[in-house]
Amino acid sequence: MANKNVRLRPAQIEADRNSLVALRAIAGYAPTNPVYSVGEMTELEAEMTGARDAETLAASALATARDRAAAAEWELHNRILGVKDQVVAQFGRDSNEVQALGLKKASERKAPTRRKAAESVKV
Repeated sequence: MANKNVRLRPAQIEADRNSLVALRAIAGYAPTNPVYSVGEMTELEAEMTGARDAETLAASALATARDRAAAAEWELHNRILGVKDQVVAQFGRDSNEVQALGLKKASERKAPTRRKAAESVKV
């Protein structure tokens, strides 16, 4: 039995739709099982089309929501960077307020050291 959780290929769906069009043209088609009647098959095709349309709209809504979330994240991040600049300007680089925002105090930074010149290699 086929795995019904896997989507059908578009070519298979198109072939099924073509078969349904051909079925509608068959005069005198009267299946013993009413599930396979032209009317039932037409309703099922309409249901499939509606479900695919709903999927397309949901994917579009997801992409829009993702874009809005990313924009909001960037806006918050950029404003937090501005807040940090404002706190440094107001309280100074060595203040506890700077440390509270997750930045290093100026006094906690390691002083730069001079590197020794590399000795020339004698050959």
